[in-house]
Amino acid sequence: MDVPRSHPRYLSLLAREKLSEGYERGLVVLQGLTAQGRAEAFDYILGEKTIPPALKAEKAVAAHLVLAANPVISVNGNVAVLTPKEVVQLSNVVQAKIEVNLFYRTAERVRKVVEHLKMAGAKNVLGTKPDTRIPGLDSKRALCSRHGIYSADVVLVPLEDGDRTESLARMGKTVLAIDLNPMSRTSLAASVTVVDELTRAMPNIIKSARNLKKNRSLAVRTVKSFDNEKNLKAVHDHLYKRLKKLSS
Repeated sequence: MDVPRSHPRYLSLLAREKLSEGYERGLVVLQGLTAQGRAEAFDYILGEKTIPPALKAEKAVAAHLVLAANPVISVNGNVAVLTPKEVVQLSNVVQAKIEVNLFYRTAERVRKVVEHLKMAGAKNVLGTKPDTRIPGLDSKRALCSRHGIYSADVVLVPLEDGDRTESLARMGKTVLAIDLNPMSRTSLAASVTVVDELTRAMPNIIKSARNLKKNRSLAVRTVKSFDNEKNLKAVHDHLYKRLKKLSS
């Protein structure tokens, strides 16, 4: 369907349409549609806008990526469908590798996601030939590239499962998450948690990364000053105040 721009929830409806089309093309699974709906519930409470703690976290994510020795952006089906161009732009800005990692993994689905990213401008995408595993994971999400996620010092994991985030953290990696649920295992296990909707968060991270590349000393200060636990508390406070306002 054509989503009219005049609709008050145009962006949300557009995301749903993209994911539905992604499902028809074999990029997204039905479970991915369920995950999107669950995330939208939290976005309603946020007010469907980027709040100050999210902006602060987005800057911290950009700083970590700029300073990383071997950064990797992990991409699943939903991320590939919703922000393919942004993934490529960010990878180019911070010189990060892109690796496809799927929970409901088939060789055919990985191939389709990789091709979709290449159509968006990606030159080289890892994930089609995993050659090692993330320790402590039994699912197919453990499969990864030795030259990608496995050896990365910093991994950006948008819309990630909690068990994989925890496993990456146990490996000593700096894990950067984008997750609308501030109480999820992913949000709690990550080094930096961006509580924001993906299509809002990615452009903000790209903008910050471009600015911080010109000022690495500021990037260092941003990393050192960021406290994820404190920032998540600020998110919780925002949610509490908004719910209290709505209930009154």
